[in-house]
Amino acid sequence: MLIRQHFYDFEIEELCCQLERCKTLMITVHQICEVLVNLMENRDPFTKDHSEKVAVFSYMLALELGLPPKVADLIHIGGHLHDVGKFSLPDSILKKPGPLTKEEWQLVKQHPVVGAKCFENIKIFQGKGGVIEMILYHHERWDGKGYPYGLRKREIPLSARIIAVADAFSAMIDRRPYREPLSFDLALEELKKVQALNLTQR
Repeated sequence: MLIRQHFYDFEIEELCCQLERCKTLMITVHQICEVLVNLMENRDPFTKDHSEKVAVFSYMLALELGLPPKVADLIHIGGHLHDVGKFSLPDSILKKPGPLTKEEWQLVKQHPVVGAKCFENIKIFQGKGGVIEMILYHHERWDGKGYPYGLRKREIPLSARIIAVADAFSAMIDRRPYREPLSFDLALEELKKVQALNLTQR
């Protein structure tokens, strides 16, 4: 119970108020987001279903932390959309079977900015800890070594930190062009090792 109280902060209260005003739109918004993600992932078979996993893991983690179900629903949407900025990447980068060059990596690191900009005029996605911030900050790290802005600790919204954990876990259990997937148990152990360095310290 102590952990759950610790995570329930003012930004979640703001999200609850925002969702209460827009709750009748949530189902339609969610369905549209799934269609967008399916279009993106059809370009790249190696990331097929990745966003769905991130969305489900994020939702489960949000509930485990004691967040209200309607906030977990919004985080679920953020999980679906977290990589939508990769639409802007050419196939030569998105489907590259080997390591990226320095220049290619710099382009990849812009996908959170590109993705967030796609939704900047959607009111239900705006606000502290909202979907736009989930997309924009999901690659920031607790130690300040993430991207695109090098935010540290609680400068990173809770919702984005939740998606970061889910994204990392999904990436480990997904098959990639350059490596085989880890088992569920091994991925969980790896996640525990790096959590103190770059995910969501309490």
